[in-house]
Amino acid sequence: MVAFHYPPYEGGSGVHRTLKFSRYLPQYGWRPIVLSADARAYPRTGKEQLCEIPAEAIIRRAFALDATRHLSIGGRYLRLSALPDQWANWWLCGVLKGFNLIRKFGPQAIWSTYPIATAHLIALTLHRLTGLPWIADFRDSMTEDNYPRDPWSRSFYLWIERRVVRHAAQLVFTAASARRMYMQRYQFLSADRCFLIPNGYDEEDFSAINSFRPMEIADGRPLRLVHAGLIYSDDRDPRAFFRALSRLKSVGIISARTLIIDLRASGSEDLYRKLLHELEISDIVHLLPPLPYKEALRDCASADALLLFQAASCNHQIPAKLYEYLRLRKPILALTPREGDSGTLLNKIGGAIIVDINDEEAIYQAIPSFLDSVKQKTLPVPGLEIVERFSRKYQAAQLANCITAVTVKSQ
Repeated sequence: MVAFHYPPYEGGSGVHRTLKFSRYLPQYGWRPIVLSADARAYPRTGKEQLCEIPAEAIIRRAFALDATRHLSIGGRYLRLSALPDQWANWWLCGVLKGFNLIRKFGPQAIWSTYPIATAHLIALTLHRLTGLPWIADFRDSMTEDNYPRDPWSRSFYLWIERRVVRHAAQLVFTAASARRMYMQRYQFLSADRCFLIPNGYDEEDFSAINSFRPMEIADGRPLRLVHAGLIYSDDRDPRAFFRALSRLKSVGIISARTLIIDLRASGSEDLYRKLLHELEISDIVHLLPPLPYKEALRDCASADALLLFQAASCNHQIPAKLYEYLRLRKPILALTPREGDSGTLLNKIGGAIIVDINDEEAIYQAIPSFLDSVKQKTLPVPGLEIVERFSRKYQAAQLANCITAVTVKSQ
């Protein structure tokens, strides 16, 4: 398993996918060997999830540096040192360590996961050197019409993507539309080579959270809405939402006495703090620091409702956060296009009001009715039996079936 994101990495949803696969695959007959990067390459680390690494897993780390931090002088670094990404130097040591692991332990397959493109590059090289069947976990698409925006990065990503599609025995996606897009882009791709394993949640992470007992909304207590995680200023642009809140406050529909919105670990805090001050809603919208993963889940469980931000540029993605929200069984105000994969999923299973993230007027009209539905508990949330199919354990079983299929086919 070639994965950049693995404990003690902290701060992104990608770590959960690889960690939970490595944790549950042994139950389905596969023992993982994880090839990750030296922890010094991580922007942030934490000890919370180290205890979840399975005892039977073999974990090895290859030397890696972050070009933007470790190879820069005065904040400037050689552009080529950060292609395809800022951990490109991980490739050489990753290949050497990976090849030695293959010689020592004799694995039957290679699995690698995006969004760190260098992981796919390491796996591609190991596949070409050893002939082992390779499963490429794209998760989200590597390239789209407007991504990556930087022409050098885009050229490198396309170069890697074409080789992944050509050489990997199986391509795995987290969203149905991304799978369809790749089959249209590469028409030689057959449907049986493109597997769908969505993002999800791990039931063990929710064991201490009593999310099924709805909190009473006492008279005089403000409603609390929470968003957990990064709010990118482009793909999750919250400005239309902020302007709608400002308008609602100006006409007296909301106030700090009736509504609290907590944006937890949003990133771009300086930009958002300025916007909130200019729109005079900093008393309603609070920018809060990050919490360890399970504490962040508990914080979401204590909210009255949850927020999702996702622009049309991410229509081919369903963030892992959404599955955690669904498991918490809280009302969701989803600021995302209806036609995207997130909107499609929520339309299908319920529990959300969906409004386009860029439509300020629609957001302005939707917020009061959403808040009323939260107060009155009239927005039905999906049943647990619907949500359970997104559990990490269930998805590990799907991956195990995929590994078995490619190894049998390669024999």
